[in-house]
Amino acid sequence: TTVTVVKYLYSFALLIFCVTVVMATIFTEQTQLASAIHSVFAFVLFWFLICWLAMMEGGQGCLVGLQAVRNSVYAESHPCTFKNTALAHKGDNMDRFIVGRQFLVVLVIFLINMCGAPNAGAEVLGLPSSVTTIFLGNGVGMMITTIIIGQLTSQINAAVCMLDFINNYFMLFTTYISLAIEFSGLLHSVYLVQIGVSKITGEPIDSKEPPRTLAQGIFFWARVLMSTIILFFALAVTIESLLNEQSGIWEGIPIPVSIVIFFVFLCLVGLMDGMQIAAFALINMSEDELSQYGVASANCKLMFSGQNLQAFLIGRQIFVASLMFIVAKIATISIENGEENIFGVPDGFQAFLDTGLLGAVVLAIIGSLIWRIMASSFPLAFMSNPLVYVIIRVCLIIEGTGICSAAWLLSLILKPIAGYQPDEVYIDLFAEEEKDGGETKELMTEP
Repeated sequence: TTVTVVKYLYSFALLIFCVTVVMATIFTEQTQLASAIHSVFAFVLFWFLICWLAMMEGGQGCLVGLQAVRNSVYAESHPCTFKNTALAHKGDNMDRFIVGRQFLVVLVIFLINMCGAPNAGAEVLGLPSSVTTIFLGNGVGMMITTIIIGQLTSQINAAVCMLDFINNYFMLFTTYISLAIEFSGLLHSVYLVQIGVSKITGEPIDSKEPPRTLAQGIFFWARVLMSTIILFFALAVTIESLLNEQSGIWEGIPIPVSIVIFFVFLCLVGLMDGMQIAAFALINMSEDELSQYGVASANCKLMFSGQNLQAFLIGRQIFVASLMFIVAKIATISIENGEENIFGVPDGFQAFLDTGLLGAVVLAIIGSLIWRIMASSFPLAFMSNPLVYVIIRVCLIIEGTGICSAAWLLSLILKPIAGYQPDEVYIDLFAEEEKDGGETKELMTEP
């Protein structure tokens, strides 16, 4: 339709403008990394991270979706896809991958923010002050660039081209890194919540692996303890930076308000992360049963009506990513020359704190993983929150503006360049080959 074409064109023009603004900021050395190291380093790292984020965003959907397909049927045609699924679908590795990958996404967003977010007072291209404030000061340029190129475009292609999308060693590298992050124990404090929820509900934790041995149990709980200590330390560092006005939050905001803003945005990110999981958990519940829960029923009817689900998922992605950038900005430590380090730590350790790693830990655990566990365990209670209805409406409005519609256009452009084919093409081919070979095995695995 004409409206759709207009959305595509204005969104694409906006994307080009945002990319130009961000690149101009980097090459004039007005970002944290560009000014501290070199503009070329910041430029290269920025686009590497954008590509990596795209692989993570699309790759997770592929690994989840391909659980239903017997991997032996594409072992020869898609060898890297086979290696990816063989690794990710072994035992409880899929759960481990999701935990590690979530932290990796948050960390990459923090690093992207360091590469491209402007320093205070940055100006480029002689833009009017109002435009500079919106696209640089408020980070809109960075958000739109990252969301369209680094997230939505890959998700659109990955949704229908799962086999081709992860048929590369870059995704295999990402899978190994995600599993390594989970294995490190950095995020193991989230399992305390999982175990607590299991005790409350009386439902055992699903596992495809045998019970832990004594040595495995000791190793597991040692990592849980380590992760919990790190999480509390990360929270203490973040709050201390807010109290000392050494965070990346906008100037002029009172300290108590900055702390409130940080935790409100953290909870909003978590709430929207959990909403998606809770909604899909209830999608097959009968209307009679769902109608007994008034608020949850109203929220589900709104979300699943017509094309609202797809629109919600797109709007939610935009909303969540925008909030993540804001939280990353707030949690980034900014110490001026002559100011005392956080808790008086040595300069070397302060340099580590400045990387934003601890802020990424807080956002990944408190702003995402814990909420996902709660939503998965209590979907009805989660969807009975009246605030969910408001968030769904906001997400629908955001998607309706078409601000990120360029993702659809980019996905159409990139699909033939990357040689992506819809999964149906291969599934039909596999079926024909097995039929010709006299085999009658099912392509789909048992649910």
